[in-house]
Amino acid sequence: MNYEDFMLRAITEAGRNKYTAKPNPVVGAILVKNNEIISEGYHEKFGENHAEINAIFQAKKLINKKFTSFSELTLICTLEPCSHIGKTGSCAEAIVDSGIKKVIIGSIDPNPKVSGKGVDILKKNNIEVEIGIHQDLVAEQNKFFFYRHKNNKPYITLKIASSLDGKSHFNSQERVYITCEESNDDVQKLRAENDAILTGKNTLLNDNPRMNARVNFHVNQPEKILLSKSYNPNLDKLERPFFKGSKTTHIKNNDIESAILKILQNDICSILIEAGPKLANAFLESGFVDELVVYTSPNKLGETAVSWFRQNNAIEKYGFKLESSCKIGCDIKDIYLKNGKK
Repeated sequence: MNYEDFMLRAITEAGRNKYTAKPNPVVGAILVKNNEIISEGYHEKFGENHAEINAIFQAKKLINKKFTSFSELTLICTLEPCSHIGKTGSCAEAIVDSGIKKVIIGSIDPNPKVSGKGVDILKKNNIEVEIGIHQDLVAEQNKFFFYRHKNNKPYITLKIASSLDGKSHFNSQERVYITCEESNDDVQKLRAENDAILTGKNTLLNDNPRMNARVNFHVNQPEKILLSKSYNPNLDKLERPFFKGSKTTHIKNNDIESAILKILQNDICSILIEAGPKLANAFLESGFVDELVVYTSPNKLGETAVSWFRQNNAIEKYGFKLESSCKIGCDIKDIYLKNGKK
């Protein structure tokens, strides 16, 4: 039996849940018999049933209609079934309990809690296992999840909005909207893709941002992280919208490496940094930034405005190479990757 088409379907359909499954990976599972799909299951929402559990549940409704025993079925799943008990039970154990005798896996899970252990459970219970069909597609689909577990750090994207003359804001700290509405809409999608948004004290006080993903589809709102040693909420007389609507973490130091270690204590796989020039450059100098997204307006702010960078060709000097460039409204969106990584 050729399982590639079934795997492609599972990968494609799993992708529909990218905004609601995060920070978990998106996963698809299909149960088949004689090249016929019996049931499908997907990890639809963080904290809820995994794909394999949903596929088994749907198939149970068809016992004695389309099949008589789960031993007749083959399970195709995009990612290795989990072995540990977290917010849900062990998928590998559920597969064993169901009576399934053959499992086709797209990719091994990079998470050390799981990696190889789910497969071990299956094999120890005499389940035939095949691994590696379209594993590159599975890894690309779950780029942030794979990156975190392979590199022991979240994937970090820095977003900046720049005037044509490379400026961030006026010296007066007056809030200025640099980019067009289309770019602002695109930023909302960028926020929706990430597990967390990080900013600093100056942006919090000067812009009073909400920093949520204002999109027209369902999304797990990104966690919001304030990195500031000096900010004291007890001395702040305003009710900041930043602290409303989703989980907020205040990391009370300015050391970036320590902040990353603290963030690694939870499930966050990706961070979008939206901050002013001082914190943005600090992150770039730290070497932790993986991707830089620059929205450039055709308008200038003038010589007295504050520059994003202190030197020419700063982006290239930080080790970034241009990956793509496109026009959004009247603006230009450039995406740079560290050392040209993809």
